[in-house]
Amino acid sequence: MKIHHLQPEQALRSLHAGREGLSETEAARRLREYGANRLTEFERKSVTLRFAGQFTHFFAILLWLAATLAFFGDWKAPGEGMDTLGFAILGVIIVNGLFSFWQEYRAERAIAALQKLLPLKVKIVREGSVRLAEAADIVPGDTILLQEGDNVPADCRVLEAFALRVNNATVTGEALPQARDAQPSVTDELIHARNVLLAGAAVVSGEGRAVVFHTGMHTEFGRIAHLTQAAGEAVSPLQKEIVRLSRLVGMLAVSLGIGFFFIGRAAGLSFWQDFIFAIGIIVANVPEGLLPTVTLSLAMATQRMARRNALVRHLPSVETLGSATVICTDKTGTLTRNRMAARRIFLDNEIRCPEDIDERMATDYPGLWECARNCQNLKETVRDGKRDLLGDPMEIALVRMAERFLDDTAVYPKLDEVPFDTERKRLSILSRTPAGNLLYTKGALETVLPLCSDVEIGKRTVPLTEEIRRRFIDAQETLAEHGFRILAFAHRQISDGFDRDRLEENLTLTGLVGLEDPPRPEVPAAIEKCLQAGIKVIMVTGDHPHTARAIAREIGLLASDHPYVITGDDLRRLSNTQLQLALDKEDIIFARLGADQKMRIVEALQRKGHVVAVTGDGVNDAPALKTADIGIAMGIAGTDVAKESADMILLDDNFASIVSAIEEGRAVFGNIRKFMSYILTSNIPELVPYLAFALFSIPLPLTIIQILAVDLGTDMVPALGLGADRPDPECMKNPPRSAREKLLRWPLLTHAYLFLGVLEALAAMAAFFYVLQAAGWQYGRSLARDDPTYLRATTACLSAIIVMQIVNVFLCKHPNRSLFRSPLFNNRLILIGIVLEIGLILFIDYTPWGNRIFGTTPIAPDVWLFTLPFALGMLFMEELRKGVSRMTGTP
Repeated sequence: MKIHHLQPEQALRSLHAGREGLSETEAARRLREYGANRLTEFERKSVTLRFAGQFTHFFAILLWLAATLAFFGDWKAPGEGMDTLGFAILGVIIVNGLFSFWQEYRAERAIAALQKLLPLKVKIVREGSVRLAEAADIVPGDTILLQEGDNVPADCRVLEAFALRVNNATVTGEALPQARDAQPSVTDELIHARNVLLAGAAVVSGEGRAVVFHTGMHTEFGRIAHLTQAAGEAVSPLQKEIVRLSRLVGMLAVSLGIGFFFIGRAAGLSFWQDFIFAIGIIVANVPEGLLPTVTLSLAMATQRMARRNALVRHLPSVETLGSATVICTDKTGTLTRNRMAARRIFLDNEIRCPEDIDERMATDYPGLWECARNCQNLKETVRDGKRDLLGDPMEIALVRMAERFLDDTAVYPKLDEVPFDTERKRLSILSRTPAGNLLYTKGALETVLPLCSDVEIGKRTVPLTEEIRRRFIDAQETLAEHGFRILAFAHRQISDGFDRDRLEENLTLTGLVGLEDPPRPEVPAAIEKCLQAGIKVIMVTGDHPHTARAIAREIGLLASDHPYVITGDDLRRLSNTQLQLALDKEDIIFARLGADQKMRIVEALQRKGHVVAVTGDGVNDAPALKTADIGIAMGIAGTDVAKESADMILLDDNFASIVSAIEEGRAVFGNIRKFMSYILTSNIPELVPYLAFALFSIPLPLTIIQILAVDLGTDMVPALGLGADRPDPECMKNPPRSAREKLLRWPLLTHAYLFLGVLEALAAMAAFFYVLQAAGWQYGRSLARDDPTYLRATTACLSAIIVMQIVNVFLCKHPNRSLFRSPLFNNRLILIGIVLEIGLILFIDYTPWGNRIFGTTPIAPDVWLFTLPFALGMLFMEELRKGVSRMTGTP
């Protein structure tokens, strides 16, 4: 038999222990055998390897290769600026690697956070005497003593209990304190046994004696720790897409380099000249600014999300949240206020809201208010100069309710108590009052009603007839249908010479109170927004199914009157296939779940192809938070374990903040596409000069260092501005993007390369030849690299690209919406980027340092005027394309 099925003495014998505790010698032997009562940490990838990983992923390797080729090119052809290019690319690799490591790095502190919940010292019985011992020295068979305020150090079987209640919320997710006693339990599940105390639980009230049967990693606490450590890190869709994009861009750049190498050979270039030419082609097509722009864009999105109470711990989680298709959300504190309140009162044969009770009715039912105020085990304290109550949130709510209707808020002295337990389902407290000794009782109506002989109606006490009994039962059923937690209240005058075994007899019934943890007022609108956005919201809670169903109905989560409710026991009986089929239900709620079960739901949803976001606050939520595509921990009520396991932390514990964060996250994917379209467009005007140089034997219109000026200079801040663009107001009216949708698609490539890129290349080459023609250059005539005519022509080519990119940044703000229907000046970073872009090209063109570094020289105003019609032409052509796209519905 399991230990919770045994009598206390049998439990002790099964552990070869006794009431006097273990001997020190036996305890030392068991400590050697079972190990210390602490959680062990698995070996993980070292910090060094994780740091190195930021510099060895595919795109970083591609940049290392580009830098190596640049240095090799400088060695073969000094003075071409290739060394400057190499050092610039190395700077990109190092800065991006350090920044990404700083953002992504997190020391594995989950075990340390778990340990914080375990007490350092505990009262232990050894060789018949009580002493303080280190929690790590506890062994199976040790007898420990616990009282209110203690944390349970290991899994224990209760031997004696006196009004003992514990809060298992951090372990099992149950919001309400649970009574514990020493009697054998009939339940099969150890974690739900009424005679078991779980490691990490907190003693809310009472005291008890218990024998330890599991320590360290063998506890339920340790099992959760194991799940948390063993759960693999989920790779975000954006991370997968960046890997794919890196490979695609790398293959494209290398293929073009090889192709142009053969074109150069066919055009008669020497081998080394052709090789340097191929390197230039590769470098021109590797968007060196992609990684830092993506990283910085995500970082800026995290700042915006933080302003909306969502703190992102891992950068890719920003976009992952935006692509979420399912949110598995806890109830308490996320959908609700985590603040129990009395919402309904049944008295005078009618169910009323507390706000509707007038002064006459308040004075006619003093027994109800006094019972609610006195029948409790709360502690009073002073916090910030104000009176505060500590203890069971339900009892706090009842006292607050009573204080609204009583002038005297003092609690009468307690003489005796008949404690609450799961069998009795009621609590009775005997108090000394000005009117004599009064017994106050509260509990479930089915246990209080049989003890009552009278009922309080107004200021009168009348016999409790069958008709009145039926009214109370009907009222209870009505309240239960709405998910309220219902308590009945009664009282009785007690003489001094009372018989304690007969206290709870001939009670006077006073009324019923329906309590509820009310939903947050902003949650229904957030739920509706999710439904409009095509995001399924599933409530996954440790609370009772009736409570979960009522809250779900109140916040608009249910479309039908009969949702599919699956409890933890139901889930254990379902196979993985049955679970996946059940998840197809439109309205589904999970209640009374264990730690591994929440993770199982996440895994089932992921097998169905969903991108899953999960909320949680307790230790029991940590495995699911880590397994999910994005784990969301509560910042206020969340444990350290949950926060360490999560990707994002809600600073206000509010579900509505998740929806705001989703809106920001959805913008990220679209914004990345915007700046990709922007930076890829400039690849064509960077590539065409090399193609023209090889095929038509003209002077090279654009040098490699000038390409670098565009990719890592003028384009960087405007591209970042596109990446930081605000969410489109329509983004939450569309379904989540498909997990199969790629970041880089053929429509984007053709639009950037074959449309906008070609228009920019025409402008750049036209400006180059405009300067040459004005200087009287003849085709076939070679120009020295320091020839003033050549320097003016190549400067004109570079400047024309910049002018076109200034227009392009506005064209890329929306893929289909007209520029004239979009707000042009709502993105300050784009405006700053344009100012910096203009400032940088003026520095390059008109300062001695810029001329020396980038191989340029000042150009006349007429060159700038020459490029303007090309910029206006690109604007007209793009507006025409967008108009056709809107009419045909094509991307």
